[in-house]
Amino acid sequence: MTTGTASVPGQFTLVLHSHLPWLANHGRWPVGEEWLYQSWAASYLPLFDVLERLAADGFTDQLSLGITPVLAAQLDDPHCASSMYEWLADWQLRATQAAMSRDSDRAAAGRREYLDAQRALDTFANRWRHGASPLIRELAASGVVEILGGPLAHPFAPLLDPRLRHFSLTEGLADAHARWGFDPSGIWAPECAFAPGMETEYDSAGVGHFMVDGPALHGDTALGRPVGDSAVVAYGRDLTVSYRVWSPKSGYPGHGAYRDFHTYDHDTGLKRFRVTGRTVSGDDKKPYDPARVDAVLDRHVEDFVAHVRARLIDESDRIGRPALVVAAFDTELFGHWWHEGPIWLERVLRRLPEVGVTVGTLAGATQAGFVGAPFDLPRSSWGSGKDWRVWNGPAVQHLVDLNAEVTETALDAVAKMQHRGGGRNRVADQILRETLLTVSSDWPFMVSKDTAAQYAVSRAHTHAHATREISDAAMRGRDDAAETLAASWSRADNLFPALDARRLRTTLTADRADDDDTGSGTGTRGPAGTGAAGTDTEGEIG
Repeated sequence: MTTGTASVPGQFTLVLHSHLPWLANHGRWPVGEEWLYQSWAASYLPLFDVLERLAADGFTDQLSLGITPVLAAQLDDPHCASSMYEWLADWQLRATQAAMSRDSDRAAAGRREYLDAQRALDTFANRWRHGASPLIRELAASGVVEILGGPLAHPFAPLLDPRLRHFSLTEGLADAHARWGFDPSGIWAPECAFAPGMETEYDSAGVGHFMVDGPALHGDTALGRPVGDSAVVAYGRDLTVSYRVWSPKSGYPGHGAYRDFHTYDHDTGLKRFRVTGRTVSGDDKKPYDPARVDAVLDRHVEDFVAHVRARLIDESDRIGRPALVVAAFDTELFGHWWHEGPIWLERVLRRLPEVGVTVGTLAGATQAGFVGAPFDLPRSSWGSGKDWRVWNGPAVQHLVDLNAEVTETALDAVAKMQHRGGGRNRVADQILRETLLTVSSDWPFMVSKDTAAQYAVSRAHTHAHATREISDAAMRGRDDAAETLAASWSRADNLFPALDARRLRTTLTADRADDDDTGSGTGTRGPAGTGAAGTDTEGEIG
C-alpha cells in the first residue's frame, strides 16, 4: 500500500472490469472486431503503460484489475494480434490523410492522431506482439495490481443451470492459471450479478471475494461483508464516489473540453471534436483543442481526490472504525469512452497518497480487516434497477428461452457422451464452448439497451445453431459428422482450447438451484423483483 503523511482513516480501492465479448471473425464494422481494436488501442495499451510507470516508481497495490477469460483469449489470439497491428497501421494512414487536409482543424487533428498512432504501434510491436499474458504476469509480479478472474464467456450466472454455472466458473479460473501462472483470489462476477446460494459455489471454487453493486448491500459499502455462512466476502461499489466519474447526467467525461466519443469525422473516421455541451448536436460540435484539457483534468482530479478523502472520513466516523471506499468502473471507460481517462487515472493514483489516502486492492482490504458482519446478499446486479431486468425482462424473453433450450440440449448431449466413457471428447468440448458463447450476458444487454441489438441476436442464434447441430449429429450416432462439425466451429472461433467437458458435474441438477431460489435452471422466470436494489436508476456502461 501507499500511504501519505497526513493519514486519512481507511482505504480507497479502485476496481476495473475489463471485458468484451468474443468478436474475432464475427464482423468488423460497425460492430465486431473494430470494437476490440478501438478498445485495445484506446484503453488497454495506455492503461498498461500507466501501471508500468507506477510500478517503476515503486507504487504497489494500486487497483484490482478484472480481466475476463474471453477478453484475455482475444488479447492472446494470433489472429487478433495480427489484425490489431494492421488496424493501428490503418489508423496512422487515416491520420496522414487528415493531416494533408486544407481544413486547418482537420489537419491539426491528423497530426495529433498520427503521433498517437505511432506511439501505439511502437508499444504494440515492442510489448504486445506475443499477447497480453506476459504483461499481465509482469504486472501481477510487480505488486502494482491485483488481478481478478471470472467465469468463461461472461454469462449472467444467476440464470444459468447450476451445472453450467459451476463449469463456467471453474474453467474460467483454470484458464487464468494457464495464462498467467497464478490463481486469482477474487473474481469480477459478470454484471455484478448474484443470487443466494452462489456464495457456496464461489467458496468451493476457491474464490475469496467478489464485487456487487452498492444497493445490494443496502448502500452500506463501508466494509466488505461475508456472504451468509461462507467465508466469501462481497465488496460493494460506492455509488456516490463512482458516479462522480461516470454518470450519464453529471460525470466528468461530459465536460465540454473533453473529446467527444460519438462524433466522427466522416472522411477519416477520426474523432476530432470536443463535447462542447451536453445538449449540443453532432453537427454543432467544436474542434477538439488539447490546450483546453489539462486544467480541466487537474480540476477533476482534485475534485475526485477531495471527494474520496471526505467520504473516507465521513464513513469512518459513521461506523466508528476505519472504512473502505470502493469505486468500480468498466476499464473501457478510460480511453475508449473517455479519451482523457488514462491521464486522469494516473494523476488520481499519484495524488491520493499525497493527501493522506491509503490506496489498496480488494485482496489487501481483506487482509487489512476491512470486513464487517455477515450479510444475506439478495439477488442483484449493477444493471438498470440493480435487479435482473436487463437480462431477464420482457424485451429479452426470447433470449432467456433460447438460453434455456440450448443449455438443456447441450447438457443432455454431453451427459450421454460421458456415460459412454472414454477419454477426452472434442465434440463434447465444442458443444459446451458454443453453449457458453450463446449464453453470454452481452447479448441480452445489447438488446435491452438497444445497442447493436440485431448483431447481438444474430450472435446468440449463431452459437445456438452450432450447439444444436453438433449435439444432433452426436446423438444420432453420426460420429464422423459430429467431429467434423465440432472441428469446423472450433476453427471459426479458436478460443478456450483447454476447456474439458469431462470436468462438467453431470450429477448436479437444476432442482438444487430452485431449492436455493437462485432463479436458475429453467431460465424462464419473469423479471426479478427489485429486492434491495434501492431507487438508483443509473446503470453501467457496458
